Amino acid sequence: ALEEELEEEPKEKKHLLKKSGQMVTVLQIGLCGLILLAAFLLLFFIVALGILFDMVGVAVTAADEKPFHAMAAKKVPGAGKAIWLLRNADKVASFCNDVVGDICGIISGAASAVIAGQIIAEIAQTGRGNVVQLAMSGLVAGMTVGGKAAGKSIAMRCSTNIVFLT
Repeated sequence: ALEEELEEEPKEKKHLLKKSGQMVTVLQIGLCGLILLAAFLLLFFIVALGILFDMVGVAVTAADEKPFHAMAAKKVPGAGKAIWLLRNADKVASFCNDVVGDICGIISGAASAVIAGQIIAEIAQTGRGNVVQLAMSGLVAGMTVGGKAAGKSIAMRCSTNIVFLT
């Protein structure tokens, strides 16, 4: 009887090890998905940040100073800062559009390459790596160009509100 118990113990351990191995695999797949989701969210945040700064740069160059003088006369908080932004529109627009916009563009390109690399690593056996790289590049470029085009249009129409909220 003792010998039978000793033989059964390794079977149970093997079974538990097999189950725990399966759970680790499921967790790894889940974590890769979460990491990939977090990477996509970070990528979208970086692109959105570039679009927002581009909107501020355009709004500062398009806004009129008169409404802000009226607000400043009524002691509206933020009106003085808005006047400062407008009087330094060239520097503000250069910083927002060129510095932050370029940095966001570079970082979003690098992030899309990393995400594409992760996806390619997960589907390496299918041989569709080039498709993933092209899709990621197209996605980021489309979001950036389309978002900036829409953002500039909005910034031109709502420049006073954007400057005031800045």
